[in-house]
Amino acid sequence: MKSAQSAITFSIMSAATGDRDWIKVDLHIHTLDDPKDVIDYSAHQLLERARALGFRVLAITLHDAVFDRPEVFADAATMGILLIPAAEVRLCGADVIVLNVTAEEIVDLKNFDDLRRLRARRGISIFTMAPHPFYLLGGSIGPRLLDEIDCFDAVELCHFHKGLLNPNRRATKVASRFGKALVATSDAHRLHAFGRHYTSIPRPSELTAEKVFATLRAGRIGLTSPPCSFVDLASAIYFIFLAHPFRRRRNRQWRSATAEAIKKRLSLKRTPVLNPNRKRDTRVG
Repeated sequence: MKSAQSAITFSIMSAATGDRDWIKVDLHIHTLDDPKDVIDYSAHQLLERARALGFRVLAITLHDAVFDRPEVFADAATMGILLIPAAEVRLCGADVIVLNVTAEEIVDLKNFDDLRRLRARRGISIFTMAPHPFYLLGGSIGPRLLDEIDCFDAVELCHFHKGLLNPNRRATKVASRFGKALVATSDAHRLHAFGRHYTSIPRPSELTAEKVFATLRAGRIGLTSPPCSFVDLASAIYFIFLAHPFRRRRNRQWRSATAEAIKKRLSLKRTPVLNPNRKRDTRVG
């Protein structure tokens, strides 16, 4: 069996033989619309960068929510980009990427049996992926992936790796063992992080979610996921352990203060104001 690194190199070479016939795909991205993470770039900023870098398929994967702003989907289509409605859902403590899904369907997902029922009902029109499965931080599914493997179409090749620090090796082995697609993504939480880690696929005859999924399942995939530089590692560690927790704490405090101010304002509106000049009602009975 080839190592993870040699498999990645082989896939990149395959994609490079006909760049014009291949398109760039990133199916795990976050924007400031995310209800749980504090992101500092908008969906439109993402689209502009994606167009500049030649991406044709994207998925904005908010945590436990489906990105559903019609104007962004319309702008993406104008740019020639397929934007797939998606979410990163936490089921039983594990994150799952669900693509081509509705907000109503996400609300009903509480556990992996719910996900199985959704997959049975929707068939090949949806696509599910196990993100960063063997990383220690976040909602990684870990060894449980082996028990729930029937719930997934693909395993993610995480962007965060360098040398011996590479849990993707295990993810690659699991994907190969069970015949699942291995998909590289950026999992971008900062705009500059988008564009370096992605999957390439042969251009489908029609740019639809179903045809993209079929191509991924067929396994004709190019993976672009270079190792992190030391600067990347330091920047990521700073963001994960310092900047991002501080942003989330500040955001929670701001939301709490805003909610308290709104509550106080509404309370003042409901309080009756006594008018000392108003005549007393002297009617009896």
